[in-house]
Amino acid sequence: MTVVTPGTWNLDPTHTEIGFSVRHLMSKVRGKFEAFEGSLVTAEDVTDSKVTVEVDLSSISTGTADRDNHLRSSDFFDVETHPKMVFATNGVTQKSDSEFVVNGDLTIKGVTKPLELKVEFLGEGGDPWGGTRVGVEATGEISRKEFGIDFNIPVAGADKAMIGDKISLTINAEAVLQA
Repeated sequence: MTVVTPGTWNLDPTHTEIGFSVRHLMSKVRGKFEAFEGSLVTAEDVTDSKVTVEVDLSSISTGTADRDNHLRSSDFFDVETHPKMVFATNGVTQKSDSEFVVNGDLTIKGVTKPLELKVEFLGEGGDPWGGTRVGVEATGEISRKEFGIDFNIPVAGADKAMIGDKISLTINAEAVLQA
């Protein structure tokens, strides 16, 4: 059974990446969010732990300024009205010493839907500055249409669209134990 020091851990933004990919025509576009904050509150029984993360949607970065600005617009995230994306756990299941399933609620544009994340625990240990860190990698998938993000452009026939519905999520996170 995985043992993690009980306590409150804050995400280290310099060692955490919240990324995504989505189908665009015949390829996939990848991006990430540059501004976020979150915490992990670990319990003696790791399955009683809680995670909360708040993402600043205006911090989206795909490497193309015009695309990023379009994603911030009302066609997609509408960051002027809905500036944050929020995730909060409602259950953790341990599958093995290092594998977990974290279930929670994801809110985007005022719509809340369940999200299941497959999580790999990468370990706990000291850092060069005297702190204690944990590392995890989490993956999941959402339907953007379920959150009211349904902008698209039909292409080459009525059965195809420029942008896919499924968004793949990958979170690589380090969190620091708070004193």
